[in-house]
Amino acid sequence: MGIIKAICTSPKKGTAKKTVPSATLVVDHGIEGDAHAGKWHRQVSLLSWQAIEDFRARGAIVAHGCFGENLIVDGIDFAALPVGTRLSCNEVLMEVSQIGKECHSHCQIYHTMGDCIMPRQGVFAKVLHGGLVQPGDVMHVLPAGDEGCQEEAGA
Repeated sequence: MGIIKAICTSPKKGTAKKTVPSATLVVDHGIEGDAHAGKWHRQVSLLSWQAIEDFRARGAIVAHGCFGENLIVDGIDFAALPVGTRLSCNEVLMEVSQIGKECHSHCQIYHTMGDCIMPRQGVFAKVLHGGLVQPGDVMHVLPAGDEGCQEEAGA
C-alpha cells in the first residue's frame, strides 16, 4: 500500500512536468491533459517518493516532475514489481507495462549528478479503468490479472 504524494503533468512533450492538484485517468490513454498520454504502453509513469528522497540525500536538487514522472507514491517500491502487476487507487486500475526507460541522451539531472533514477526506479502503466486521483489517495498493489474490488480500491 502507498500514498500518492504528488501528481505531475505537462501540456507539451519536451517541457518539464509541473505538479497539479488532481488528475483524471482515462482508460487506454493515461492522464487527461498530459502530453505523454496516448494509446500506447507508457500511458502513466510512476516513481517512488523514497527513491526521489534517497537521490536528494545524495545532493540532488530536484522538484516533483523533474524525472518526467506522473505519479509520485510513498510506500511502494515500483522497481521491484514485475510487469503485469496491477495498481488500484480509488476507482482507477492500472497495469505495470514497463520497468525503467533507457536514457538515450542523458537528461539534465544526469549531467549534473552523473546519475538519473528513472531508468532504474521508474515504471510505466496502462490505464485499465479510469477515474480521479489526488495527493493523499491510497494506492494498492494487486497481483497480475487481479481486477481488485471497489471496497479494496477505496479503502
